[in-house]
Order: sequence, then structure tokens, then C-alpha cells
Amino acid sequence: MSSYAELRMGRVGVDIITTSNRCANCHLLRSRFLPSTSLSHRSTLLTLRNTSISLSSKIFSASLAMGDSKAVPIKEMPLGLDTTTEEEYASQSKLLQEFTSIPSIDKAWTFKSDDGIGSQAMFSISQTNLLANKRRKSILSTHIFKDNNSSVNFRWSPFPVEMTGVSTIIPSPSGSKLFVVRNPESESPSQFEIWGSSQLEKEFHIPQSVHGSVYTDGWFEGISWNSDETLIAYVAEEPSPSKPTFNDLGYKKGGSTDKDCSSWKGQGDWEEEWGETYAGKRQPALFVININSGEVQAVKGIKKSLSIGQVVWAPSTKDMHQYLVFVGWSSDTRKLGIKYCYNRPCALYAVKAPIYKSEANELELKDSSTEDVPVFNLTQQISSAFFPRFSPDGKCLVFLSARSSVDSGAHSATDSLHRIDWSTDVTLWSSAKIVDVIPVVMSAEDGHLPGLYCSSFISNPWLSDGCTMIISSFWRSSQVILSVNVLSMEVLRISPAESKFSWNVLTLDGDNIVAVSSSPVNVPQIKYGCIVEKKPKAAAWNWLDVSSSIFKCSEKVRSLLSSLQFSIMEIPVKNVSDCLTKGASKPFEAIFVSSSSKKSDACDPLIVILHGGPHSVSLTSFSKSSAFFSSIGFSLLIVNYRGSLGFGEEALQSLPGKVGQQDVNDVLTAIDHVIDKGLASPSKITVLGGSHGGFLTTHLIGQAPDKFVAAAVRNPVCNLALMVGTTDIPDWCYVEACGSKGKDIFSEAPSADYLTLFHSKSPISHLSKVKTPTLFLLGAQDLRVPVSNGLQYAVCKGTERERW
Repeated sequence: MSSYAELRMGRVGVDIITTSNRCANCHLLRSRFLPSTSLSHRSTLLTLRNTSISLSSKIFSASLAMGDSKAVPIKEMPLGLDTTTEEEYASQSKLLQEFTSIPSIDKAWTFKSDDGIGSQAMFSISQTNLLANKRRKSILSTHIFKDNNSSVNFRWSPFPVEMTGVSTIIPSPSGSKLFVVRNPESESPSQFEIWGSSQLEKEFHIPQSVHGSVYTDGWFEGISWNSDETLIAYVAEEPSPSKPTFNDLGYKKGGSTDKDCSSWKGQGDWEEEWGETYAGKRQPALFVININSGEVQAVKGIKKSLSIGQVVWAPSTKDMHQYLVFVGWSSDTRKLGIKYCYNRPCALYAVKAPIYKSEANELELKDSSTEDVPVFNLTQQISSAFFPRFSPDGKCLVFLSARSSVDSGAHSATDSLHRIDWSTDVTLWSSAKIVDVIPVVMSAEDGHLPGLYCSSFISNPWLSDGCTMIISSFWRSSQVILSVNVLSMEVLRISPAESKFSWNVLTLDGDNIVAVSSSPVNVPQIKYGCIVEKKPKAAAWNWLDVSSSIFKCSEKVRSLLSSLQFSIMEIPVKNVSDCLTKGASKPFEAIFVSSSSKKSDACDPLIVILHGGPHSVSLTSFSKSSAFFSSIGFSLLIVNYRGSLGFGEEALQSLPGKVGQQDVNDVLTAIDHVIDKGLASPSKITVLGGSHGGFLTTHLIGQAPDKFVAAAVRNPVCNLALMVGTTDIPDWCYVEACGSKGKDIFSEAPSADYLTLFHSKSPISHLSKVKTPTLFLLGAQDLRVPVSNGLQYAVCKGTERERW
């Protein structure tokens, strides 16, 4: 191991770093997203190494000489660093910045060219500035010229354009207009811009008395143009309520200005929020703006208990009224954390838009507050419905469902895809039949679809036949691209079946696909997919490489990556007789990354990387942080233990009730597997993970105290008994500790028996056996895994060592 790792993890028993961001771990449940090096907009790292919390002066550490993993006493560490170590710090710091500065594509859109030749595309790009702890956003445009199915040419703009202060952009369906949202940083108005092909056409400032910031979070977020591109429906925070004002005489009528020093404002009635990410955010509500006049109207008739998201315009009805379809999450009881929690019940609703036709036959907004506006529940037969998309002809409405999550209580599980045949008669909507297009897959045979695991849809996922969708989905340890015929229910894997890379669709260009492909050792590459042969139950696609500088990296980074290789390992399950289902007995997988050129018989030190969730997955996609570790001489074992997404519902549901046991055993089995194959040395193993990955890491160093020479955790779940009373998702503790019955017995006032059970399932119950030096990274404002969880474990361990 490098001296950097020795110094950072090996010479102290417990190192604690706190950050001021809400979630240093980027959430307990990174269930649908790839490993990320992204940072919070507000995080500021603060090392407590030499404060009273640091235990470095009197504790014991593991020897990291890579030959002995048993704890030995060490001398006090000198305050200064020698020249060699400083140079290594500087070199690795520079290399880390080179990796993290590689841009990412967030979204993409395509449009018809004005000259009718080829098409145009626009890519939304983000780039991490590690030192400033921010992300830069920019737009890069290109012309696409496709000669045939074996040749495509992208002619890129010479430079990207930075989108300073822009919260989100949404092109109109024709591509002739661009809607730009700039959310305020304080109580200032929201700023909307309408851009044409060459200039700013309209600018509107929407005051807080109308609504707050527009939601751009990817979940409640919904911005939709109507068909003639004159109206935009969107989701924003409801108007700020008036706050009670008091002075020396008591309650003051008429309020007060913020600068009035003789009075103070209360916060008003307490309102529950949707947990992590949504602290301080007001209820999401639905609005429509006329882009010609700038008039904004709130959509009326929706119950206050419904949180609104993901709005789309519905096709016109018999009476020519315009309706909006949206997702609604009810909070009749209370709100629990919703970020990455697909087990929150939701439904699709339809409501009449507040518009009418003027004498000039133009659509105008109207105030419908005095009208009785009906709201239709379109999906009463199913417990979850989201990401609505209408087919191009308007004859069917397609949506995703997480009913497996809702019904079982698991925060994320196998999705299903459904269709409603859309009627122009509104009286038939609430009784419309829901058709299963892709049902929940319990356990698939090898080579067959393991289930649908879809994090989102692109804005227009339809091929020209009007019934085939193109979507991305997890397929075991990879992400693949699927074509789904929503009428015939035919599902085809159209990204290369032999590829171990991960593939993600960005946008469609007519019947062609713009996608991105990457691996743990290959930076992302834009691909252009062309269908070359259509056959029943099979279709041949040709995937062309697209030359682009978007993912440009330094020669040093390219050289380091070229010396690496990866594979996907199948790990047989131990004690198959203990498995209650067929899916739980099937092998799980691990991604192994290593050097492709061994210089000696000695194995490189191994880092075991564990994802959170636990119902998440580590994919064979490019991760900047993992690639950095590989490039400085570590092999990586990235374990998708049973309970991960992508392997069928039976395998996933085998974990709840067995956390701290089954998942821990799977990781140890995977480690033994690479040791037995001669790919790792038993004396050179470290482990790291965040959230549930931190739960596993701290379990492992307690249950296998002589196995690891160092460990690092981000916001680890160390004590379920403590977490259940402080987290925004207390129901998670019950389900993962007790199984699916935890959904029904969940209480925010757990009995002594359940607190005892939670403690027994937690890493803290093994604390006395821990020898491994461990680095803790904790989010000071995290609502999901509050900082107290990691601090309790680290400080208690340090106190034990001082007593020892």
C-alpha cells in the first residue's frame, strides 16, 4: 500500500472527517444511480484529526506492512511530513483532480435541422471542480450527418457554453424554443427565459407570492410544453405562507418588514418535509404559464395532502378540454424520506388545465379557483405509478411502477411497466384497465431478462412506429438498452449482448439511438445505434463510435487506464440449503478490476468496495473515484451481494431480515473467491463503503477482525437502535432488520424488544472485537444517516482503546 494510505488510515485507530453537507454519502439509498464523485453544493471538509475527537495519540493501529493484520502499539506520529511523503501527497492529489475533472453528460436532445439535412443535438454537460466543491454546467451542440448504417459524422461546436446560474433547461417539442429556469438563492423571484434560435424572446420574473423555486430534483421535477408550444406546465414550491409577527405588545396585525428591529417573525405552523434533499423545501404544487403573456395560474382542485410531480400534457378530450397528468404522493398520515425510496405509494392523476380559448381562438389562462375541478385517479388498481409517457398518437399512456417496493416495504425493488389505453371520454378514465407490459420478474433463467430496473425515461423514448420505447435497465452487474413494444409486450436487449460494458440511452435521433457506453477502465464513449435488420423476436443494431472531446482526459490518465482490465465474476452461494427461494440460491456477482500486466508474483493490495442501499447495484460503468484507486496500484473487488438490484425479485427479497448476516457472508465469500484464485493476498485487503456499504464495512471489521488492514466508511449505519429514532426513514430499519413484516409492525416508538433486536443486527454489537484502523467521513447535516451514528461508533471505539 502507498505511504499515503498508510498515513491516512494506518497510523491512527480512528480518523474522523465531518462535512457540513446534508449527506456526505450522497444518501443511504443510491438505489438507482451509478457510483459518483459528485459533491454537495455546500460541503466543506473539516478534519478533526488533531482535535479532542481524534484518538491518534494513545490508541493502537493495525500494522500496514502488508504482512500482518494484527493490532500492535505504535509511537506518536510526528506532526510534520517528510519530503517524500509530501511529494506523494501532491502527486496523488493532482492525479485525483485529473480524474474528477472528466466531464459527464447529464442529458441530451435532438432536433430536425433547419436546412432539412441531418439533425442537430444538444448535450448538457457537467464538470466537477474539486477544490471549489462545485459543478460547472455547460451546453455543447453538434450537427449529425448519417450517410448510412455504417457511417455517422458529428460536427461539434468548437466550444461549450457555460450555463451560469441555470437550474434547468427544457427544449420545446419542435426544438424552436428553449425554456430556461433560474431559481433564486433567497426569497427573490424565479426567473424564466424563453429563447429562440438566435436570441432571448421573453423573460419573466415570478414572485414568491405566486410560487417558490421550480423543482429540478429529478423526482418531483416536471416541466412539460403543450403541443402548440404556447403553455408550459411545471412543478414548483407552493407560495410562501405569511408568517406571524410579534412585538413588545404581542401579536402584530399586518405583518412587518424584515428590517423592522422592533419585532420578530415566527415560522408559522410546522410542516413536515420529504426528508433528505428536501429540508426547507415547501410542498410541490402544479402551475401553468402562458409564454406569450407571462401569466401564471396555479392548477386548482388538487388536495393539499398530495405532493405533485412529473407532469405531462394529455391529448385533447372529446369536449376539447386540455388535461394534465401528474404523479401524486399522498401524505394523509405523514411524510417519510422519499429520496431513492420507491416504497412510497403514488398514483397517476388527471386534472383539467386552467385554460380557455379566447375569441381569437388562442389558448388563455383563467382563474379556476371558483370552479369545482374534478381530479381523476387513473391508477387506483395499483399501489405505485410514476414516469408517465403518452405514445405519439396519444392512444396509450405508459408508466413505471414500484409496486414490489410498496408492497414489500423494501426501499427499492424490481420495477414493472404498464399501459393504459387512453380514452377521449373522461368518464372512462378512473375505470380504465391497467395492462402489464413487463411484469415483475421473480427469478430469470440465464441470458433472459432478470427484471426491469429503470431509473428514468428520456423525454421522448418512442421510435417512429409509435409503440416501441427505448429504455435503459440494469441487467445483473451491467446496464443495458432495451426496446419494448408496449402493444405486443416484446422486450429485446439491443445493446451488444457480448458487451460487459454498461450502456445508457441519452436521446433518440429519429429511429436511431444516441447512447453512452463505459466500463470501470474505459472512460465513457458516445455511441450511435442504427437498426439494420428488423425481425420478429430479434433486431440487429449496428453501434457506431462517435468522435467527441467531451470525455477528454490527460495522457497520463489514458495511459494508466490502458494498463487495467476488468471482469465480472460469478460467486457461488455458500449454504444453498439455507436459501428459501430459487433466485436466492443463484450465484451473485462481483466486478474485479486489476492491472493487466503483472510485474511480479506478488498481488496488488485489494480494496473491497461495497454499495449502499442495500437494494442498489454497482455497475460496470466508469467511476472516477474507483478508476483513481485502480490507477495508483490497487485491485478492486466491487461486490453485488444478494439483495442488489438487477438479479430478480427473489434474490433481492432474500436480504431483508438478514442484514448483517447474509450480506456480510456474501462479501466474505467473494473475498475468499479471489484469494483462492490467486488474485489477492489475504494480508493486503482493505474495505470501504458508504451508508449500507458502511454498515457492511463496520460489520466486516467486527465479525472478521483479522481480515482487513484498513477500512474507510462514509456515513455508515453503525447502530440501528440509534438510527430508528433520528433518521428520515425509520421504516427502513424495521424492514431490513425484520423482513417484509417490518412494513406492518413499523412504529416510531419501538419497544425495548425491537431496540434490542436492532442493536443485535448492528455493527456496534461487534465493536469490542474491532482492530482495523478506520477512516470515518460523516455528513454533519445528513438526515438519512445522522452524524450521531458514525460518531457514536468511532468515539466509543476510541474510548475503549484508551481504556485498554
